[in-house]
Amino acid sequence: MRIFTQTAKHSGDALTASVVAPIIAAAALWSAPVMAEAQNGEIRCTVTTNGAPAGGTIAVEREGREAAGGSCGTVISVPAGKWTATVRLDGALDNPSKRVDVTVTAGKSTPVRVDFQTGVLEVRIEAKGGSGTGMVTVNRGSKRIGTLGAGVAAQLSAGNYEVVVRYGGQERRYTVDLRPGQRRLVRAQF
Repeated sequence: MRIFTQTAKHSGDALTASVVAPIIAAAALWSAPVMAEAQNGEIRCTVTTNGAPAGGTIAVEREGREAAGGSCGTVISVPAGKWTATVRLDGALDNPSKRVDVTVTAGKSTPVRVDFQTGVLEVRIEAKGGSGTGMVTVNRGSKRIGTLGAGVAAQLSAGNYEVVVRYGGQERRYTVDLRPGQRRLVRAQF
């Protein structure tokens, strides 16, 4: 950047200082955001389930401190450097997430693509020849993932689950192996 100064013949240094100082201050203010932007890069997050577009969120952190976050599909601006991105799938009962190491380059866009392998589980309660209402608990190992109402379908990560169905003081247990893209229907008969 070039700064031109003009001096008056009779004013001496006072005019020079009064003209140059504001110009230098304005140049510093103008160039500071430009320099800050040049040191940032972008992260573009894409989430899919079984290869199909899906919704998700991303949180970008370094050394335990979150720097940025938002919805996948939007651009996130972060300073250049190495980051860890945690991507979560929206709408799945087990709230799956994946962590990805990301290196962001100043002035460049870095893609983060995460695919979640999921299936759909639905439990129907059949009692006395008709449908019934009850409580359905979904467990993975010894951890409770969540609960469902009878007849409500839920998206879950592919894997093995224990489904516990309670109806009228009785209980039925089922082991379900849910594969990617699979839709499983469990009929609990009482």
